[in-house]
Amino acid sequence: MKIGYPCVNEAMDCSAANTFRLASYSEERLIAAVSANLVCLRRMLEWNVAQGLLFFRMGSGIVPFGSHEINTFSWQTHFAAEFQAIGDYIKANDLRVSFHPDQFVVLNSPSPDIVRRSIQELVYQGSMLDLMGLDGTAKLQIHVGGLYGERELAISRFAAVHATLPAAVKARVVVENDDRLFPLRNCLHLHELTGVPILFDNFHHECLNHGEPMDEALRLATATWHPTRDGVPMMDYSSQALGERKGKHTDDLVDERFRDFLTNLHGLDMDLMLEIKNKEASALRAVAILRELGLSAPAPNIPSPPLTLPPDPNAPAKTKRPKKAVAQSEQP
Repeated sequence: MKIGYPCVNEAMDCSAANTFRLASYSEERLIAAVSANLVCLRRMLEWNVAQGLLFFRMGSGIVPFGSHEINTFSWQTHFAAEFQAIGDYIKANDLRVSFHPDQFVVLNSPSPDIVRRSIQELVYQGSMLDLMGLDGTAKLQIHVGGLYGERELAISRFAAVHATLPAAVKARVVVENDDRLFPLRNCLHLHELTGVPILFDNFHHECLNHGEPMDEALRLATATWHPTRDGVPMMDYSSQALGERKGKHTDDLVDERFRDFLTNLHGLDMDLMLEIKNKEASALRAVAILRELGLSAPAPNIPSPPLTLPPDPNAPAKTKRPKKAVAQSEQP
């Protein structure tokens, strides 16, 4: 069982999401940003390996405007060696990686233009995994999409578009049950139509379900993964933030809740992605709990790379992620 966290190491002094404004696009800026992003990604992976955190969700912005029409630069060729080196490191250290394309990837949209751009984004992100030389166990995680007033039609539209995906992309796509529109039961129906594996989210299931107990839900979702083509089933783990609106993720791992969740596995092997605000800090505590319970390998006996390095005057500044605006209705 592997533990991971998504995209950003909060304690590290670099970003793998350096970018720039579309209006200032140039090949020079693109090359500088991608170079810095790949260096930081490698640093994060090396730090994770030293801690025994062997699951990592990479950020979608490694190549700025990677699926945009403006980006005609052959970055796949220019950075082929760098991507291959990262892939070799991932394989040599038994890491598991994935991408989670942003919410604008909506395969079941009634808009042909949105569908077209969604497929382009999946092709872009899948191509990075291909350049790394990774097999189909490295996944692209998406949601079913919008409801558009008719659930069955929305599911059927996803299935129809899924059938048109390039084979290399289709082999990587997994669908996550969400907390508002498409619960596990709908995702299982989609699996019956398409064969797409279901990436189970325990917190979403707690928010939206048809009464399936957690252990049964885990069993149903993991059964949709092929043991060799798809690998060990992936899942997202989080819990409710106490005193906050329903559906708000906790800022910190609640050890007792995590231990309680693990009792539902009944021997299932899963790779757990922690969707928790303090990211690597919670991941370190979670993997320590797994080791205590004999569910994860002992901590590796290798030096931990530094979280900070002397500043590189040529490196782009660390990208500051904008704070999400909180709707008035969601304020306490």
